[in-house]
Amino acid sequence: MTTETGAGKIQWQQQNLVPPDHGLPVLGEFDAVVVGSGAAGVAAAETLARKGHSVLIVERYGFSGGNAVAGLSGTICGMYMSSERHSNRPEQAVFGFAERFREVMQAAGGITTAQRYGRTWTHCHDPLAWREAADRFLSLDAIKVLYHCMVQGVVMEDDIVRGVVIDSKAGRAVALGKIIVDASGDADVAFRAGMDYTSGQDGTVQNPTMIFRLSDVDLDRFLANWGSDTICSAEVTQAIIDANASGSYDLPRAKIWIFPTPRPGQLLVNATRLVGRDGRELYPADPEDLTEAELVGRHQVREYARFLRDKIPGCEQSFVNDTGVQAGIRQSRSIVGIDRLTNDDVVGRRKRPDGIVRSPWPIELHSGEKPKLEWLDDDYYEVPYGALIPEVGENLIIAGRCLSAEHEALASCRVTAQCFGYGHAAGIAAAEAITSGTSIRNLQGEHIRELLNGDGARLDG
Repeated sequence: MTTETGAGKIQWQQQNLVPPDHGLPVLGEFDAVVVGSGAAGVAAAETLARKGHSVLIVERYGFSGGNAVAGLSGTICGMYMSSERHSNRPEQAVFGFAERFREVMQAAGGITTAQRYGRTWTHCHDPLAWREAADRFLSLDAIKVLYHCMVQGVVMEDDIVRGVVIDSKAGRAVALGKIIVDASGDADVAFRAGMDYTSGQDGTVQNPTMIFRLSDVDLDRFLANWGSDTICSAEVTQAIIDANASGSYDLPRAKIWIFPTPRPGQLLVNATRLVGRDGRELYPADPEDLTEAELVGRHQVREYARFLRDKIPGCEQSFVNDTGVQAGIRQSRSIVGIDRLTNDDVVGRRKRPDGIVRSPWPIELHSGEKPKLEWLDDDYYEVPYGALIPEVGENLIIAGRCLSAEHEALASCRVTAQCFGYGHAAGIAAAEAITSGTSIRNLQGEHIRELLNGDGARLDG
């Protein structure tokens, strides 16, 4: 298991278990408790409720969205194939819950049409539209939402997860569930339960980022200069390198992404590279490192915004509308599962009978001045069901970027469309386990795939 602490840092407690006779107030007993209401959590909760099961959602913020909203990632990546031969039209590969969510935002005018992203396509959305779409999906009578709450511990009986300990301004209480869905993004439930996990490559994870929105942009002039691809040109990259070398700017990453948003005169900018002031890589599940990422990130936002105003046509009168509520986290903990998505699975475009999510997204490895992109042109791979199931522990399923995956594989499978898919799969599996009385780890991935296809996932066509 990878340690979370560097030299000289406090040894934070990992495991925090309470027995069934814990003596704490009980909020209730639910069919499922979903921890986190980002893309995966919303999909899992809505799927379970639609299948007739009672659900409690526990969310740290006062809104749903996770990295898509709090981290302001702002795009639904991973829905379309990449291609050099057919780059003028998007070819959709991922459907199911991701498509349902996109349609709701489209109806509300809160998402763009598909935009070019190198050899593939993505959508840019408005964070308020995302929150309101999530509110709509979570409005089912069977769902109880608790915002402003964090999981502080886990109720365990032997190796069975019975519930979670929730901490809030009101104090502590317990929520019990037949199934617990860990959609926290950082494997918070598995971590509190003392389960094994990995962190990136030998403890080094992909850089976090601080995304921002730039308003009062002359979009016509901007697009005439920037072009149709949201990834910056070689000329812009060189301009960033030159500006940084001049000593007048602090611009640590030279390859940047800029997306027109659904709002007039507004751009979403993904440019920053967050490392420690001493140059070390930051680990976002450590509060000291995450705090430094926030501070460094807001400084870099000011620098990139100044560069855009000074150097990019159409941005002369622009200003920073907002930054993420928190730094955008690409990677922290990955569970050790009964199966694992490997780097070879991704580059080999492996299809599996127990595949529960498709991904055509490239390996997009953020480290250094220029991220590594390895395209999967005209193809996709599939993520196995077992990557959502911890190696040890009953009644727990993982949904989201903390699934069991190797470092470079996670750099492809962590994006929003796939997280919607993991939540959809986790919800289908949890509903099936509850209804059939079968342990969630004993369900067959092939059967879950069939159920997903029956629920609109279109994994077989």
